[in-house]
Amino acid sequence: MNGKTMLAAALAAGSVATLAVAAGKPDASRVARGKYLVEQVAMCTDCHSPRNERGEFIRERWLQGAPLDFKNTVPMPKWAEVAPPLAGLPGWTEAQVVTLLTTGKDQKGEPPDPPMPPYRMSKEDATAVAAYLASLGKK
Repeated sequence: MNGKTMLAAALAAGSVATLAVAAGKPDASRVARGKYLVEQVAMCTDCHSPRNERGEFIRERWLQGAPLDFKNTVPMPKWAEVAPPLAGLPGWTEAQVVTLLTTGKDQKGEPPDPPMPPYRMSKEDATAVAAYLASLGKK
């Protein structure tokens, strides 16, 4: 394959990926990366997924919000009592989630209420997390 042919093939592949994203089909590798980051790195499920009386996750309510079963040890303003739902990004766009995860600020320019950490992810990782969470709302 010569240089022009390789360039044409790369451009065509990029066009197919762009068309898939534009058509609303998330990139499978991006969603998989987001799942890994959510479930194995950031551990979002620990707060945002409810558990049963034995402490096991309720898989049918995965990342659909949950009461926080722990408290801070010193008084802290704005401590969240409930972790909001993440599955399907209710009330958020993917771009807003990327902003939150890259800047540590929400739509109003405020940091999230504790115990949510003010993440500073790379744009690539934040985009992957947003893609995974958005994919959970599509059945």
